[in-house]
Amino acid sequence: MSAETLAKQLIALLETGEAAPGLFAHDVFFDFTSPQWREQLQGAEQVVEFRRRAHPQPGTVPRFRLDLIPTGFVLEVEERWHDRGNWYCRELIRADVRDGAIAELAVYCTGDWAPARQAEHAARVQLLRP
Repeated sequence: MSAETLAKQLIALLETGEAAPGLFAHDVFFDFTSPQWREQLQGAEQVVEFRRRAHPQPGTVPRFRLDLIPTGFVLEVEERWHDRGNWYCRELIRADVRDGAIAELAVYCTGDWAPARQAEHAARVQLLRP
């Protein structure tokens, strides 16, 4: 698969919790960093299960930016979902592609912003761009 197709399928995973067949190499290496934690795991099933545990609710990716790189792609996403309120996060994702599947995935997450944090931010900060 092309890097563009894999990026679209990765966004679909973020929105639904379901991975398209062949999205990840069976031995994919996953490195996840949040503001105060870091986890690593290996294997396609483990990556999908991690995602489902971290975000069991479906959501949306209203904005993203995709940059192709020689080894795969870099994807910047904004995620929104509902869980007793509307939550928000931003993530920067680097994916290395091997034989048409994601073989290595590094995710840097801002952490999940609860509705109160989003309201505080909106009251104190005027962003120049969304």
